[in-house]
Amino acid sequence: MSEEIRPFKIDVPDAELDDLKRRLNATRWPDPQTVPDWSQGIPLDYVQKVCEYWARDYDWRKTEARLNAIPQFVTDLDGVDVHFLHIRSRHSEALPLVLTHGWPGSIVEFLKVIPALTDPTAHGGKAEDAFHVVCPSLPGYGFSGKPKRSGWTTEKIARAWSELMLRLGYRRYYAQGGDWGAAVTTSIALQDTEHCHGIHVNMPIVRPDPSTMGSLTEEEKDCLEGLQHYQDWDSGYSKEQSTRPQTIGYGIADSPAGQAAWILEKFWAWTDSNGNPESVLTRDEMLDDIMLYWLPNAAASSARLYWESFSKFSSDPVRIPAGCSIFPKEIFRVSRRWAEKRYSNLVYWNRLPKGGHFAAFEQPETFARELRDCFRKMRS
Repeated sequence: MSEEIRPFKIDVPDAELDDLKRRLNATRWPDPQTVPDWSQGIPLDYVQKVCEYWARDYDWRKTEARLNAIPQFVTDLDGVDVHFLHIRSRHSEALPLVLTHGWPGSIVEFLKVIPALTDPTAHGGKAEDAFHVVCPSLPGYGFSGKPKRSGWTTEKIARAWSELMLRLGYRRYYAQGGDWGAAVTTSIALQDTEHCHGIHVNMPIVRPDPSTMGSLTEEEKDCLEGLQHYQDWDSGYSKEQSTRPQTIGYGIADSPAGQAAWILEKFWAWTDSNGNPESVLTRDEMLDDIMLYWLPNAAASSARLYWESFSKFSSDPVRIPAGCSIFPKEIFRVSRRWAEKRYSNLVYWNRLPKGGHFAAFEQPETFARELRDCFRKMRS
C-alpha cells in the first residue's frame, strides 16, 4: 500500500451530465400520493419540480469549479482511495481538525464553514481560533473509493482517519462530526487518545440513561418523543439500508429521480425548516449534495455503512475532552446528564435555538461559532 498523497481534481465528462439529463427527462413517474401532505413520503409534484430544475437549470460545472478551487487529494488507506479536502490556515495558532459528514450528507455540507474555520479573523473570530481543516469523504461516498470487502465499520474508518491525520503530519489533532461523522469521531476518541486531544459532536452517540426514567425532565421527555417519532415514522430508510443495501441500490443507481427523492425527503424531515427545506437550503445546495451520490454511483456503497454499523455502536466511555452542540431539530437529542454518562470529560455543552440535522449546512455561522467556543476550552 502506497502512502502517497496525490492531488485530485474533479472532472466529470460531459457524457455523464448528458446521460443524467436524458434519464431525468425519461423518468417513469409513480402515481401521486393520496394525501395532501408528506405523510406517505415526498409528494410527486415536488420531486417533479426539483427534477425539472435539475435537468434544465442546475449547473454542475459551477459546483465543480467551486470544489476544484479547494485543495483536494486522494490517498490509499487500507486499500481504499480516500478523497479529502485539506485547507491549511494562514494563522500560526491553527489546530488540525478533521470534519466528518454522514448520510445523506457529503463534503458539500462544510463548504460554507471552511472559510470561517480556517480564516477566523475574516469572519468575526480571532487568529487563535483558527483550524487546519481536513474533510474526507467516507469510504463508498462521494469521490472516495468503494470498499471491495466488508468490514469498513465506523471503528475502521476512525482508524483510517487517524492514519490520514498522521500521514498529513498532524501528530496532535481534533475531530468533529454529526450523524455517521459523530460515530466515527467518537470512535477516534476511543481509539486514538495519543494523538486526538478532543472532539465535538452535534449528534452525541448516547443512549437514554435507564436510571433516569423515573425522574425525567421536560427536555428528556421531548428527547424520548423524538426518538419514538423516528422509530415509528422516520426510520424506514435505515432498516432497508442496514439489512438490504444492495437491493435498494438498484433502483436508486438507475434513476436520478429516485436518488433525488431518497435524499430530498430527509432534507424535509431533518432540517429546521417548518416543512419547507428550501427555506434553509437552496435547491442548488441540495442538488450539489445529491450529485455527490449520483455522479460516483454511490447509492449502494453509501448504504452499506448501515449494514456494517447501524445499531452496533459502542457504549464505551469517552475520556478525552468532548463537546456537544444540540440543535433543536436533530434526529436524536439527548440531555446533558445522559451525555455525561458516555462523555465523562464533557467540557462544552450548548443547546441552540435554531438548526437541524445538517447543522453546518443549515446554520454555518452558528456551527463555526460552536466549534470555536468548544475547542477554545481544549487548546493548551
